[in-house]
Amino acid sequence: MKLSVLIYGLLLPGFVAAQSPQKTVPTPPQQAVPADYIIGIEDTMAVNVWKEPELSVKEVMVRPDGKISLPLIGELQASGLTPKQLQDRISDRMKDFVAAPNVTLVILKVTSQSISIVGKVTKPGVYALSSPLTVLELLARAGGFRDEAKTKRISIVRKEGGRTSHFDFNYKEVSSGRNLQQNIMLKAGDVIIVP
Repeated sequence: MKLSVLIYGLLLPGFVAAQSPQKTVPTPPQQAVPADYIIGIEDTMAVNVWKEPELSVKEVMVRPDGKISLPLIGELQASGLTPKQLQDRISDRMKDFVAAPNVTLVILKVTSQSISIVGKVTKPGVYALSSPLTVLELLARAGGFRDEAKTKRISIVRKEGGRTSHFDFNYKEVSSGRNLQQNIMLKAGDVIIVP
């Protein structure tokens, strides 16, 4: 039937065959940060004030002093708060300008909570730590080892409270189910070295 209408439309000048409506492809949802995520320096977020587009900000980054700047309310401490806490503080400050403000805060980029992996892996670099991650999981994200990697001598360097700690990780043991306590949970700022 559609083919005959299309052919008929080609024969009659000025006739346009009705086309089926275009289907929209949904965009993939952003990776949500956990509710207890702590905002840090260089994290980027969007602030939306419902029915107040001039007060909404599509993208704002946490400055090195831990603050953000928003229209009307000015500077606001962001670092050290959860997204919900910051959203509530923005709402409270907006009450001076908007009756019953409805504020939504979305974390766009997690930059403050990151870990690094260097050495003989396929994809060395800095990785976001937006959810709990073990050494083994980071090695998988980094694409595994290069041929010359010394997988028995991997080390994790952690700086906490002015002290530097060092942890050993033997991939051969962990992958065979031995000494699994080496597969520690990583913390922001950790550096994994694969010689």
